[in-house]
Amino acid sequence: MSSQSDVAAPLAGPESCVVRVVDPAKVSDVTAALPDAETIIELAQVFGLLSDPGRLRVITALLEGGEMCVCDIAASCGHSESAVSHALRLLRANRVVRVRRAGRMAYYRLDDSHVRMLLDLALAHVGHGQEGERS
Repeated sequence: MSSQSDVAAPLAGPESCVVRVVDPAKVSDVTAALPDAETIIELAQVFGLLSDPGRLRVITALLEGGEMCVCDIAASCGHSESAVSHALRLLRANRVVRVRRAGRMAYYRLDDSHVRMLLDLALAHVGHGQEGERS
């Protein structure tokens, strides 16, 4: 007999298995590799920040423009300076962007290469989906 638990219970829907078979070794390996609960919460917060179109527009402006002041970001995005400042405050609190002050000016940029890589991958993914739709 195999090490898998066999329970014949038909499930509905194309996402479900017709027969439920659990592989305890696979489940154990996957469970051991999963991030801890605190990391999952932090990850959800980052993706939550990225889920807002206004904040995402600010982030992509910084991706393209590098270091920019609030006025330039607002003009590039077509948002008010107040809305951009609010978005930047949230993004800075979650280490997505960082600020450099020069006199009375504040310049923002993406915090590190991880943020840039995440955005580049997301943009490539979206572009890949759009290319497939055109075919």
